[in-house]
Amino acid sequence: MATKSHLSKKAIGTATPTHFSRVRTTVETAYHRNNVHRVRSRAEAYELAKAAPGTIISDLPVYRPEAIGLPKDAKVLLFNDGAITGRQAHARRIIDKENEEGYARTLREAVFASRERILYHATALVGLDARFTVKAHLLVPEGYENTLYSWMLNFEPYGEAHEEMYNASRLFEEGDILLYSDPDTFAEGHESGLALFDRKHNAAALLGLRYFGEHKKATLTMGWTIGDRHGFTACHGGLKRFEKRNEPFVMGVFGLSGSGKSTLTHADHDGRYETTVLHDDAFVIDKRDLSTVSLEPAYFDKVEDYPPASPDNRFLLTMQNVGATLDEDDRVIPVTEDIRNGNGRAVKSHLWTPDRAYAFSEPLNAIFWIMKDDTLPPLLRVNDATLASTFGATLATKRTTAEEGADPDALAYVPYANPFRLHPLKHDFEQFESLFDAHGVQGYILNTGAFQNQDIPPKVTLSSIEAIVEDKAAFEPFLGTRIERLVVEGYTPPATQSYRQALKKRLEGRLAFLESLEGENRLPERARTCLQDLLEQLRGESS
Repeated sequence: MATKSHLSKKAIGTATPTHFSRVRTTVETAYHRNNVHRVRSRAEAYELAKAAPGTIISDLPVYRPEAIGLPKDAKVLLFNDGAITGRQAHARRIIDKENEEGYARTLREAVFASRERILYHATALVGLDARFTVKAHLLVPEGYENTLYSWMLNFEPYGEAHEEMYNASRLFEEGDILLYSDPDTFAEGHESGLALFDRKHNAAALLGLRYFGEHKKATLTMGWTIGDRHGFTACHGGLKRFEKRNEPFVMGVFGLSGSGKSTLTHADHDGRYETTVLHDDAFVIDKRDLSTVSLEPAYFDKVEDYPPASPDNRFLLTMQNVGATLDEDDRVIPVTEDIRNGNGRAVKSHLWTPDRAYAFSEPLNAIFWIMKDDTLPPLLRVNDATLASTFGATLATKRTTAEEGADPDALAYVPYANPFRLHPLKHDFEQFESLFDAHGVQGYILNTGAFQNQDIPPKVTLSSIEAIVEDKAAFEPFLGTRIERLVVEGYTPPATQSYRQALKKRLEGRLAFLESLEGENRLPERARTCLQDLLEQLRGESS
């Protein structure tokens, strides 16, 4: 088995095992109260969510419900939050020695306040292969049955069908992931919500946070943290395999919501290739052999680009923060395209992807950092391991409505497209640098925004990737030979002083971001040095 769910008999009466802590024990103890009801199947969770006050039972049937463990007459359920419809990064607090006692006290009060309510407990797996799988538990109060149901759809509920795989998997000296949630309880001084993470002990608590995405990412980020401690690279990205005649080509794409990550992962390339998708959001890379494992079966996607008549909507399971209306047949149907509010979301079935796998034994070949930086051509190849990892650490993109209060026009640096990280950033830097160096993974940068006010449409991005897959790409120096650009008609960098100045400014922005990092997130000096070298090169060309 992968994580420890029980205290062994040998440990009783001896020193307290290291996987216990004040916060973790407070969270775990809440699971054992007599007001906790264990939910063991998706079918049971569906009935609870269907009956919960505020649920909208749409007239959209769930596609192949029996394949997902749901009743044959299951319908898509819709549940909406209030004013907040996205993640709140400012609510997150990581437990350390200095703040543990205070937050543990806050948590004890929150748990006590829930004693007169029914709470629901579900168990699922994070990681869907014996190479990497850990147990996770969620505890939510009555009134949030839809949160529990969506969580059990997004992850794989643990049951008899998984026991053989789980028991044969690699054992980590870790406790199970434990997540306590009470969206109706607000801690003093945290009136807009509080997300507590005891990262060393795989425990977290969400107070005053209703958004389902907080529950999904809290679970994932603790899974990534376990992986980071045991030789796996944590990845917030998409992964797909091209089936080639000689050997497959496995590519990872990393970008924030709205960058094109999911679009590129699921693109069918007009049927020219056979492809298999691992996932479009979360996976880990095993550094021992570059194999990969998906962390979840379903998809949690924005519905902004899916009108009510979209054929993709038949794979919906649940919806969050989406409007509803009646069609001409008096059926309740969703109003998508973010009309009610920004960041409307849905949990989609794994059946949405025709060819899907939960693990790839074939090694990873290439990583594509997805940027939205108008000084960059459509595709760049980075031929230096440190520089490739540094560009991942300074991944530039625009914020989206997935994060509450974000400025949609501001360019932000989000290292490795993962704003949910609990482990030190320098771990990711070293992990990816090793992939590019010792393991021979090739690094690329994709600009899916615009280049010098000229839009880069999806067909340009897809054809650029296809040229890499087919080994037909023609490159020219961009910033020397360490960074080369793919030759794409209509996207030649202008030989002007103003363009070089714009490029220089963006590199300076990346350098300033690295210099702003502190503590455990401070990267090695070589990350800054490689950017300084590029800036010196640009200054020399301008003189």
